Amino acid sequence: MEEIPTAMTPLLPKLEKSKYHSLLSVVFGFLLTLTLTFFACAFLSLNKQKPKYILAKDSITVREADHLKIVNVSRMWYYQSKLMPSSENIVVQTPWLAPIVWDGTFQIAILNQQFRLQNVSIGLVVFATGKYVAFLKVFLQSAEMYFMEGHRVKYYIFTDQPVSMPSLKPSKGRQMVILETQGSAHPRNTYIYRMEAISYFSQGRFAKEVDYLVCAHVNIIFCNSVGVEILSSLFGTLHPLFFGLPRKSLAYERQPQSQAYISEDEGDFYYSGAFFGGKVLEVHRLTKFCYQAMRMDQADRIHVVRHDESYLNKYLLYNKPTKVLSPEYMWNRKLLNTHSFQGVLANGEMLVKVSKYPWTDAKQDFQRDLRLGHHHGKKSEKLVC
Repeated sequence: MEEIPTAMTPLLPKLEKSKYHSLLSVVFGFLLTLTLTFFACAFLSLNKQKPKYILAKDSITVREADHLKIVNVSRMWYYQSKLMPSSENIVVQTPWLAPIVWDGTFQIAILNQQFRLQNVSIGLVVFATGKYVAFLKVFLQSAEMYFMEGHRVKYYIFTDQPVSMPSLKPSKGRQMVILETQGSAHPRNTYIYRMEAISYFSQGRFAKEVDYLVCAHVNIIFCNSVGVEILSSLFGTLHPLFFGLPRKSLAYERQPQSQAYISEDEGDFYYSGAFFGGKVLEVHRLTKFCYQAMRMDQADRIHVVRHDESYLNKYLLYNKPTKVLSPEYMWNRKLLNTHSFQGVLANGEMLVKVSKYPWTDAKQDFQRDLRLGHHHGKKSEKLVC
């Protein structure tokens, strides 16, 4: 056998390494070409597809992990929301950037979907004592039709006459809770106890059972949908009687010795005491302040003009609500015919948008709708209840 010269021996490993690197380069180039070809074909295929509307039955996965359940979100098709209000006369935001909710400024389908994903539950708190028990049946009937449709609701009814409760079976996903309380012949004591009871139960039962609380007067009638668009950490409702008035004309408490005192150079809006709410903890803080302030004024024999509403406005002045409901949620139909409101709504455009007509002057019309069978899914097409 012929011997290989020793001078050529170091060249063999280099030749083998060169062949090995050449093979790797060929394989890498082939894989790179294959990958680029795949993505190019996919891109061209997507470009050839025609755009389609996204229907509600389609869904996409928004979260997936080994330890989490897959959550599917229904796709929706809707018109793009406008950044500018439809009328120059409508203010849709407070100076502290809280939204002012007018009918038509929100997409209720989007909001419903978001709150259903959170699986929220809402407590509706109402006091029906003494002669006000007579309002309870219509209040609950209207709430069944129009309040938080499609969401979990608990009616918390404080009453001194539990045997007089109307025989009304709540719809699916809703529950009626009767909480017996003492009545009072003096309205002032009733208002104080209302704030005390809401504050007390917000620390315990309410906090364990619901996510949001909505506190309403029993003589309200829901005449059109009032849904999750109102929900926020803390919300108040603009009082229709004082809508658009200057600070000096608002019904704030002007006695300096009162705990509800607000000076004439202070104030944002005047809020109604008949409809407010928010997260349970925030409602607890509000009602606790009102209760303690009312007791202090009572001990000092100070009588405020507007009962608990004065204290609520004092609290909301220094603890700004994160959402403000427009006067639509508290319109009294008789107010729309007064000169002052015709002046505020001079062009008449806002009157068309009004969709929430509470208060008892609509009682007969609402009862007529019940007789005609305008229940869930069969609401009257009329904007005016």
